[in-house]
Amino acid sequence: MAAVAAMILAAGQGTRMKSALPKVLHPLLGQPMLFYPLRLLADLGIEQPVVVVGNGREAVEAAVGAAWPGAVFAWQRQQRGTADAAAAAMEKLAAFSGPVIILCGDVPLLRTATVAALLDRHRERQAAVTVLTAVLAEAGAYGRVVVDGAGELERIVEARDATAAELAINRINSGTYCVDAAFLRRVLAAIDCQNAQGEYYLTDMVAKAREAGLPVAWLDAGDPDEIQGINDRRQLARAEQVLAGRIREQWQLAGVSISFPDQVLIEPQVRIGQDTTIEMGVVLRGRTEIGRGCHLGVGAVLSDVRLADGVRIMPYSVLEGAEVEEGCQVGPFARLRPGTVLRREVKVGNFVEVKKAELGAGSKASHLSYLGDARIGRGVNIGAGTITCNYDGFNKYQTVIEDGVFVGSDTQFVAPVTIGRDALVGAGSTITKDVPANAVATTRSRQVVYRDRGMAYRTAKKEKE
Repeated sequence: MAAVAAMILAAGQGTRMKSALPKVLHPLLGQPMLFYPLRLLADLGIEQPVVVVGNGREAVEAAVGAAWPGAVFAWQRQQRGTADAAAAAMEKLAAFSGPVIILCGDVPLLRTATVAALLDRHRERQAAVTVLTAVLAEAGAYGRVVVDGAGELERIVEARDATAAELAINRINSGTYCVDAAFLRRVLAAIDCQNAQGEYYLTDMVAKAREAGLPVAWLDAGDPDEIQGINDRRQLARAEQVLAGRIREQWQLAGVSISFPDQVLIEPQVRIGQDTTIEMGVVLRGRTEIGRGCHLGVGAVLSDVRLADGVRIMPYSVLEGAEVEEGCQVGPFARLRPGTVLRREVKVGNFVEVKKAELGAGSKASHLSYLGDARIGRGVNIGAGTITCNYDGFNKYQTVIEDGVFVGSDTQFVAPVTIGRDALVGAGSTITKDVPANAVATTRSRQVVYRDRGMAYRTAKKEKE
């Protein structure tokens, strides 16, 4: 979007959060709440917003700079109100002329379409300032929007400075504006701090514009949830519920079945293919990508995972940083850790943990095994209780199991070790040396039987004693 600038006010202390973490960095569905207005501006084509920082400046700049390298930072050295914060931002926009969008870093639920509509209203009315407003049943501590008899915005009164009649108004100021840059520079120099808070209020620009005979416009947000600000952890939780509900509805409308939606959590960057079914209690985090026709069972948790089409994740499985190809089945109660790759038609069953290992097409580890730092070929059978012993307390080593190998139950592979193609490893073996292709390897001791010395013998002996 050409010739539009933006600032995000994110310098507040956030004392009601009662946290060492700056308020705007508190996570909302896995991402700092500040990232939501940043993403909104990016959707509008504004890649270099000015972020006003103050409290926790270094942490905020580090987090934003890593994810949004185009952002510009302005430092509000003392938190003396929203007008003072805007003045700090305007130092970075000294050469800009045109509309400036002003957002708050603690208002993460705004929709891109709403801000685009605000900008359109600003341009249509050729306004000096346009305010995003909302009508609330309970206006609470929000500033009240005073409209004259002709429906024109007259002024904004902060709740602490409002009269009883003004407090009865239910149209409120959201803190989101579109302002002409030249007007904003002039008005910021004229705003004083003669109010109950002793702060420089950005809201005073409305009255200043009216006094100067300049047009002022306003636009009600269609959904009051959009302007919800976050000041404490209760409000953070409510915002998360709203955002999570939006995301679930988005995927339902895109052809994804979600059972008991209120019990499913899907983070914003997740992508899901059509005809996938998600059961209750599922959590999808990070940059997880789900293919078409997948089935995610009750209580499954996936983080930064890629599932191809037709994958079944059985109940209560946990996957992180894994890649799973077509037709695989995982779980129940399985864990795939970062670096895991399952090729086509692999089965990883209950109580199997896989870490930094690749399982070739058609291989199976059906139960009770740990496979770490391993490369496992095609069509391999891993028996119950198999362990790759990959760590000696100092270094990690790899186990290689080639195509067609059959591994009996209760086998330990002490890495580094390679098992050749089509080999058979007997149950109960501890393999410390390479096994040739098509060989049988076993390390079991010869069985010894002592007749008539079992439990009945021992019980009788104890009774005699």
